[in-house]
Amino acid sequence: MRHFKNIIIGFGKAGKTLAGSLTSHGEEVLLIEKDPMMYGGTCINIACLPTKNLVINSQRGVKYEEAFETKEAMTAKLRNKNYHKVADQDLATVLDASAEFIDDKIIKVTDESGTEELTFDRLFINTGAESNVPNIDGLKIDDKIFTSTEMLAKKELAKNLVILGGGPIGLEFASMYAGFGSKVTVIEPMPSILGRFEPEMAQAAKADMEADGVTFMLKSSLTKVEETEAGLNLTVETEDGVKDLQADVMLVSVGRHPATAALHLERTSLEVGQRGEIVVNDKLEASVPNIYAMGDVAGSLQFTYISLDDWRIMDNQLFGDKTRTKKNRPVFANSIFIKPAISSAGLTESELKAQGKAYKVLTMPAAGVPKAQVIGNPRGSYKALIDPETHEILGATIYAEEAYETINVITLAMQHHLKAEDLRDQIYAHPTMTEALNDLFKF
Repeated sequence: MRHFKNIIIGFGKAGKTLAGSLTSHGEEVLLIEKDPMMYGGTCINIACLPTKNLVINSQRGVKYEEAFETKEAMTAKLRNKNYHKVADQDLATVLDASAEFIDDKIIKVTDESGTEELTFDRLFINTGAESNVPNIDGLKIDDKIFTSTEMLAKKELAKNLVILGGGPIGLEFASMYAGFGSKVTVIEPMPSILGRFEPEMAQAAKADMEADGVTFMLKSSLTKVEETEAGLNLTVETEDGVKDLQADVMLVSVGRHPATAALHLERTSLEVGQRGEIVVNDKLEASVPNIYAMGDVAGSLQFTYISLDDWRIMDNQLFGDKTRTKKNRPVFANSIFIKPAISSAGLTESELKAQGKAYKVLTMPAAGVPKAQVIGNPRGSYKALIDPETHEILGATIYAEEAYETINVITLAMQHHLKAEDLRDQIYAHPTMTEALNDLFKF
């Protein structure tokens, strides 16, 4: 039975980066990944980067087939780069195999050559998350019904696409496919989209997506799926009664859950949460000594930058001053790449009202920013909430071009308790969307 000082299960953002930290400190590491097409993790292969590449090319007017090939070339290049960043280290070994627990101290790996049991001093789990598939009559993942993973592998453009779920993933695919010229319908049980954002921003985004060709069926539930040679017949319960809907293909986008089933955690003493996540403390330590979990599998927010920050916590706990924990994670933003993008940080008005906290509202239209006119998309607006006494920023939402860039300036200001005047009086490059902050914070 082979023994390793460090074993990492999962080639995700935190796992691969931690492998580099371990080897830089002279420690051996075995990195286990069951799928060679996932070197580098979810983000670069089946999520953030390929979807954003397709979103951008759809907005540029690139044909889907060409955009697909560009996306494939990009992910292949990044996957190869990520593999070699680990595999080329003298103290690192990459093993293409599935992994599962035998007990708290032994794991079993399986590949084409057979099975082997391994022991470890420390074990880090970074297996990510996988798509939810609801239990609906006739719904099964096949050649007409996809999760986001299979959808990204589809070479031909879906002409008539139905998306089940109006969350971030569903909306990005809706915007993307509408940009490529598809007929897109989104089925969503909630009465609105973008429920975690400011409602007026969400309403504006919905109207803009509708103008771009996306149809929304809100307060609606898919109850039955029938497959035919021509495509799909869908039965949808709406507030106006039962309706029949036809589609070529359907994207199932109703959230993701931690990928732990294949690990057989029931053979261990590890504490598991309601969604299947490995329960960890603020230092990412699991309930079994010397076992740690990072990223989506640990129940962290499902953003690749949070997985990366989990690595920072782990690296600091192993090799630093042990001050970094989940409790002192910096302020961060949430962005959805529709057209234009929407980004937020901090608290919303409704959250501040619920806390009984005083605040002042600052707003401005995106059309007032010269760069929005240069880009040719002046849709959207900016909103900030500040403390009326200290002038610190309590929250912000941006629905405008390059929102995902501008919001980073605001999160940095929030992290360091800068006043709104600091952003108001800053000199920004021209023309940029960040110049909006000069006017947004006038009060």
